[in-house]
Amino acid sequence: MNTRHICGVDEVGRGTLAGPVVASAVILQENHNIMGLNDSKKLSVKNRERLFTMIIESSISVGIGIIDSQIIDKLNIRRATLLAMKNAVLDLKTKPDVVLVDGLDKIDINIPNENIIKGDSKIDCIMAASIIAKVKRDHLMKEYSNKYPEFGFEKNKGYGTKFHLNALKTNSPSPIHRMTFKPIKKK
Repeated sequence: MNTRHICGVDEVGRGTLAGPVVASAVILQENHNIMGLNDSKKLSVKNRERLFTMIIESSISVGIGIIDSQIIDKLNIRRATLLAMKNAVLDLKTKPDVVLVDGLDKIDINIPNENIIKGDSKIDCIMAASIIAKVKRDHLMKEYSNKYPEFGFEKNKGYGTKFHLNALKTNSPSPIHRMTFKPIKKK
């Protein structure tokens, strides 16, 4: 089969105590010249930002799916993650012929898709999706840090760092905290 549009999908924010889970779907040009693609966790902030711009400007299509903490609490994180990924694919302006999903799960969508374990370190379009999702979520968490400065979201991005956990001991959880993740409640 001659596949024209291969889409990579990845997510970030699955293990945080606060904030959304964000997924991205990316269809790269077949002979793209984006150098330095990698798993977003293995890149510096500066490189992620540089690559983010290059991916947005030169891809055939980029889609984003964002599921907030209230929906995560209703569905559970696995189902919310799969929904974010599905929404990212549906957000694409160009329909892919096949979807390559980082991780263990396939997406419930009417497009052939396969899961690729550690795909964010192996497949260019999944690496690109990893970068787009990470930068998008980091930007959202910086915005939330302006609204809830006591939690340091601009630095911890909602993960359970020592600072964040200490802030939860002295402050009630914010509206973006995932209550099913059992953040510490004010006594």
